[in-house]
Amino acid sequence: MRLFLALWSLLWTLFLPAVLFYLRRRARRDPDYGRHLSERFGHYPRAMPGAIWVHAVSLGEVRSAVPLIRALLDRGETVVVTHFTPAGRRATLAAFAPQIAAGRMVAVWVPFELSWCYRRFFRTFRPKLGLVMEVEIWPRMVFAARDAGVPLFMCNAGYPSKSLARDARLPLRPAVMRRFAGALVKSQLQADRFAAVGVTNITVTGELRFDQPIPPAQIEAAGIRPALAGGRPVIAFASVVEGEDDIYLSAIETVLKGPNPPFIVYVPRKPERFDETAALIAARGLPCQRRSQIFDENLNPFQIFDENLRPAILLGDSLGEMYFYLALADRVVTGGGFTPHGAHNIIEPLALGKPVIVGPAIHTIEYPAAEAIAAGVCFHAETPADLATALRPQGWPGPSRDEIAAFLAAHSGATQKTLAAIAPLLTSR
Repeated sequence: MRLFLALWSLLWTLFLPAVLFYLRRRARRDPDYGRHLSERFGHYPRAMPGAIWVHAVSLGEVRSAVPLIRALLDRGETVVVTHFTPAGRRATLAAFAPQIAAGRMVAVWVPFELSWCYRRFFRTFRPKLGLVMEVEIWPRMVFAARDAGVPLFMCNAGYPSKSLARDARLPLRPAVMRRFAGALVKSQLQADRFAAVGVTNITVTGELRFDQPIPPAQIEAAGIRPALAGGRPVIAFASVVEGEDDIYLSAIETVLKGPNPPFIVYVPRKPERFDETAALIAARGLPCQRRSQIFDENLNPFQIFDENLRPAILLGDSLGEMYFYLALADRVVTGGGFTPHGAHNIIEPLALGKPVIVGPAIHTIEYPAAEAIAAGVCFHAETPADLATALRPQGWPGPSRDEIAAFLAAHSGATQKTLAAIAPLLTSR
């Protein structure tokens, strides 16, 4: 492991110019990639000793962390949240603006994977403990925390079967995971998997996303649905990723030609794809308008459509408004499942009582997808033909709201379980 760490540090040192060039190129599309660069080297504008450190690399991890961060703040703790992507940082700044303004919390870039960058980070914040959301395995982060005497836990952690199989062939990652102070995991299956590779101090705490707050303003804004869709059913495609647009747009073309055609809400996962996706939709001749053309920044409409002017598709070209898009829908297709990278989170639509459809690749969301499919609240579309079937009520009737509510009740409470697991460290340090 010492040899690996030495090689890892050497590679980061040699390729640091390439990393900086990557950030500079990303900054052309998103200027936030180029801002606060000194933080990535461990220089931070203010200290916050004794804070709880939460590492949420990007937007998805922030959504997982929100209920836990709120609970920590309610306990009187201070919190430092580290990110790698601007989407994650912006989400934290928006969700916790009052706490940040009051000096109870900061959102900063995570340091580069270099020991001297992390030494500066730990000197500045001296955290009581660290919580790495989901499974982000960065060797220097883990070992730097050990050197600084900071207990670092995997939090809301899952171990997908593909990762387990890959790690069996190349066991470096499990060797790093064994250096965590422990793991707070989503389910007993995940606990068994972590234990199988030698991780210790494992606690089953559940899935934090079941506890995340639902923004009431976005739900209220979805009252625009009759003006947008008329009496048509609404299908939302959420977090669509590159590589599956052809499958989804072909299915949309088919369903729009059928009886009682639905209104489509189509939301790319990354803002870099907004323009590209608009071009793909236009190339198929599908009438589409963008969210930015219809609503102001507060989701107030610029215009109300009459029956002859309503588009077939609303393109969701905004960030942080997923609940608005989901609240418009009768059923939701969660993106990613028709790519090898795997499907994205299904909890947000379920939390709104919406039946969910996922593609074949669900290794990334084994929990809770397997349980949701078994409960009948999620449809597993193994093929594009299955997808086309599930888009219509006659193909998949879907669950009742009571069935979805029962599923949610059986899987909630992860925030309090997580707090109970880390409580001894909060009081003893």
